[in-house]
Amino acid sequence: MKAETSPSIRIRTYSKSQLASFYLPDIQTASARRTLRGWIAKNTELQAALAQTGYSEKSILLTPAQVGLFFRFLGEP
Repeated sequence: MKAETSPSIRIRTYSKSQLASFYLPDIQTASARRTLRGWIAKNTELQAALAQTGYSEKSILLTPAQVGLFFRFLGEP
């Protein structure tokens, strides 16, 4: 029997906080956001792909294309 799984997360616009919370649902939002930033910093391929979409560290919202890159490089939450 399969363990209970959460419904699949759609690719659409999310805030960084929302996306970070999908990946790290059991920690505070601010900590999840910091962790997500750390993952970006350590993943140069993700950084390069995000840069091609116009991503900025100061961006609050992530476009569907950017969310798709997170799923591609980090896996789906």
